[in-house]
Amino acid sequence: MSLIELKNIGKTYFLGEISVPVLKNISLEIGKGEYVALMGASGSGKSTLMNILGCLDRQTEGDYFFDGEEVGRISGDKRAKIRNKKIGFVFQSFNLLPRTSALDNVIMPLNYTAQNLSSAECRRRGIEALKQVGLGERMDHFPSQLSGGQQQRVAIARALINRPPVLFADEPTGNLDSKTSIEVMNMFSELNASGITVILVTHSTEIADCAKRTIMLKDGQIVNDPHHGTEAKGA
Repeated sequence: MSLIELKNIGKTYFLGEISVPVLKNISLEIGKGEYVALMGASGSGKSTLMNILGCLDRQTEGDYFFDGEEVGRISGDKRAKIRNKKIGFVFQSFNLLPRTSALDNVIMPLNYTAQNLSSAECRRRGIEALKQVGLGERMDHFPSQLSGGQQQRVAIARALINRPPVLFADEPTGNLDSKTSIEVMNMFSELNASGITVILVTHSTEIADCAKRTIMLKDGQIVNDPHHGTEAKGA
């Protein structure tokens, strides 16, 4: 069953009287449990596509079905609930609160859920998530006391705290050295093996090779998706 289905998605930004098309006629399906890399050069539209997939932005054309629901036209509040319950995000810059411990950074998203979890349950979940990424002994450390790789692991634990079925990662190794990058990518592979759908945005062939399927974008269009046997004309 498809977790994600895009039908003729387009995205245009309007700057005064000037229209700037960024995505053009994107159609694709991503099944539950897949590990997909969205790859392309700067300006190819891959980050815009991820923002739409992650319900951070809306398309201007086409239909987007997430977990069986058309999400491109629902209210902002409903989209926020979907992001909080079903989607985890990992970014290049970690986005950790500097004066907050690793544990408190991880459990922060639980403050926005409707589950009304007790403080003890939030703490238990946070410790469990940090142990999952190999940082069970660093939960009281602040970001400044952690290496870049450890900070990214905290960010991954935070993305997992609501137990989402899909994890989005936007250039997650962009601020890491090569050795640490390999460790982080191995972690994504392990998470995918546990059943989580992983969608990765990258410009690096080496990083994209870690995924099981690579979708290549150029000038706002899919030019290659060998897993589904599609290749744009003239690509």
